[in-house]
Amino acid sequence: MEPHAWTAHIIANAVTVGSTVHPWDMGANVAELQELLVAHGFSKVRVDGNFGYVTEAAVKAFQRQHGLRIDGCVGPKTWIALKTTVQPGSRLLRPGHTGVDVAELQGLLHINGYAIERTGIFCPGTQRCITAFQQQHKLRNDGVVDAVTWTILRGQPLTEPRRQQRRWFWDNRQWW
Repeated sequence: MEPHAWTAHIIANAVTVGSTVHPWDMGANVAELQELLVAHGFSKVRVDGNFGYVTEAAVKAFQRQHGLRIDGCVGPKTWIALKTTVQPGSRLLRPGHTGVDVAELQGLLHINGYAIERTGIFCPGTQRCITAFQQQHKLRNDGVVDAVTWTILRGQPLTEPRRQQRRWFWDNRQWW
């Protein structure tokens, strides 16, 4: 499938999967909204599934940034903007999520030898492939795609931050 074709497919899925969410709503759709907002840089949003005033302010700011109607409600156009502009690897991915980051995940799984269609929907097939990938690479195989899984999928080495020794202390028994 050509890139523009699967992007159009993802946009269609974003509309059908994400129902309209209003301030003071609660539930899984609100939690996914909050995860997307955090992935877009709204770090004050807490992922708790409760569409409070902080989430509403972040939604309005996002709508303003993307030239959308600023009403604080997350309808089809806002869902599309959230899901098509999210950077792969910027949020945890789990079953039920949709977006271009899920499509990128599926593309990386395909490159790594897994038979998965690039739909942009984190379906049971995607979960099976990611669990198998995690098992193969001796990662925690919970089916959730975190930063470590993204790094390995991309073929990058895991690097630990280097600790710098600031000073040496002398003790009669040892160096510290």
